[in-house]
Amino acid sequence: MKIHEYQGKELFRKAGVAVLKGKAVTTPEAAAEAYKELGSPVAVVKAQIHAGGRGKGTIKDNPQQRGVQLVKSAEEAAAVAKNLLGKTLVTVQTGPEGKQVNTVFVEEGCKIARELYLGIVLDRAKAMPVLMVSSEGGVEIEKVAEETPHLIYKEHFDPHFGIQPYQINKLCYRLGLKGNSVASAQKFIRTLCRLYVTLDASLVEINPLVVTESGELVALDSKIDFDGNALFRHKDLLELRDLSEEDPAEVRASNTGLSYVKLDGNIGCLVNGAGLAMATMDIIKLHGGEPANFLDVGGGANEQQVTEAFRIILSDPNVKAILVNIFGGIARCTTIANAIVAASKAVGFTVPLVVRLEGTEVEEGKKILRESGVNLIAADNLTDAAKKVVEAAQKS
Repeated sequence: MKIHEYQGKELFRKAGVAVLKGKAVTTPEAAAEAYKELGSPVAVVKAQIHAGGRGKGTIKDNPQQRGVQLVKSAEEAAAVAKNLLGKTLVTVQTGPEGKQVNTVFVEEGCKIARELYLGIVLDRAKAMPVLMVSSEGGVEIEKVAEETPHLIYKEHFDPHFGIQPYQINKLCYRLGLKGNSVASAQKFIRTLCRLYVTLDASLVEINPLVVTESGELVALDSKIDFDGNALFRHKDLLELRDLSEEDPAEVRASNTGLSYVKLDGNIGCLVNGAGLAMATMDIIKLHGGEPANFLDVGGGANEQQVTEAFRIILSDPNVKAILVNIFGGIARCTTIANAIVAASKAVGFTVPLVVRLEGTEVEEGKKILRESGVNLIAADNLTDAAKKVVEAAQKS
């Protein structure tokens, strides 16, 4: 689950991570009032969307308007907010379709001496969080990783004990931080690492992390992603979810207990098990096709879930064929077969359907499908299924 910058900064503030004063607003008038309340001669008005690159992003119908702008008066704040709110912001991460801006964040300005980058993610290979910092703050970290990877410094830390002072000192040395900045970094980084673990985050990123003229470290940005599997421990965080920022089909799938991610291809996939779903997408690409989605109905899929899964897949106009790939273990093939028959009556398949069943009660499941009258293409194995669905999509 992703949240907005202003929400992340409120979590930072509560945890003791240094941030600037700011206020999220939804009208130009409120933006003007926020500027007055801050009492700063210079403020920044920032579009709030779930995507990076907002500073270089532009409004779709007005390329002169950036997603992040400096203002020096309440009138300017209102004007900028008016040009952003309700408009579509296009950045390197949104793609050409962009995202609508419903909220802007008005934040006080500060005197910046340096801009750095800081991020915390999980290193699955080492099964530990890893803190990454770079002297190249304010630019896309992907570009830094590609062109100057030696400028990214990493330190792994134990989630139970937290990052150690000597590790922070090492990073400060590499970044060229001295004096008051080192003391500030010790508190800032320790607090941030603790927040990452406590909130079960999958990503905490600050770009830029600034060093002020007085040597203090301040989070000028905030990006936090949460591990969806851990949200049952954080009911309060669920209140921060902005459904308008998420794909409607993915929200719909989540509400039904399905794992769905929309992709750019034309072959819909309905699979049980995340690993099998990944293998299914790989073999479709191997045989020249492009998957339209990742959809895992899980081991305990029932008729209602399978029917909803078909509805979601068929709601994508790019889908030209569907591959059902089921390995019956917890879910029996007979259960899936009956669900496919029921879904056919409830939804109606408007594109070719290729079905591959294997596992528990597979012969009984295939018999149910043969005798159902459902118009489908049976496949003997995964390779056969991939070839048939790619061919069907091309003909369709």
